[in-house]
Amino acid sequence: MFTGIIEELGEVSSLEPLRDAARLAIRGKAVTADAKHGDSIAVNGVCLTVVDVGGEVFTADVMKETLDRSSLGALRPGSPVNLERAVRADARLGGHIVQGHVDGTGVLLSREPAEHWEVVRISLPAELNRYVVEKGSIAVDGVSLTVASVDAEAFSVSLIPTTLELTTLGAKRPGDPVNLETDVIAKHVEKLVGAYGPGGRP
Repeated sequence: MFTGIIEELGEVSSLEPLRDAARLAIRGKAVTADAKHGDSIAVNGVCLTVVDVGGEVFTADVMKETLDRSSLGALRPGSPVNLERAVRADARLGGHIVQGHVDGTGVLLSREPAEHWEVVRISLPAELNRYVVEKGSIAVDGVSLTVASVDAEAFSVSLIPTTLELTTLGAKRPGDPVNLETDVIAKHVEKLVGAYGPGGRP
């Protein structure tokens, strides 16, 4: 599990295409400090399992479903990436519950600079719309954000200077894809309510 509080901005060292997957090598000084085989690290919001660690670089295998559902397949050597290690059970939950299971991708539509922040509007796939509510939480490229507004086609978030400086969202431009993970609690509630129905019985 993750919190959506990015630990560092890493960099893609290499992306090796395989027959039905890819092997990704990422450079990140902080996340590799105590990383070992089998650990989980979120890369742009996607939970990946560490295969190997060498110096400040770790490698992970990315399966086809992950490539299809996320923007990881578009990464190239030198691409910046948001990195977060799995949260410890005794740590503060500074953001919200993030699984690292991306639901789909959106496209950055616009940026509106203000004096101390930026309002960013992002397209929202129709099948995810019901899980996104005003003042609720959403992970965008692994960053825990509060939804400022939402309509049938898109949602907006406000990015503070720290987020603009320390994550990939500061450099994203209109047309760029982003990974989206909606609130897992909303999905569980929907399933439970649907299972029991209006009469309270399954």
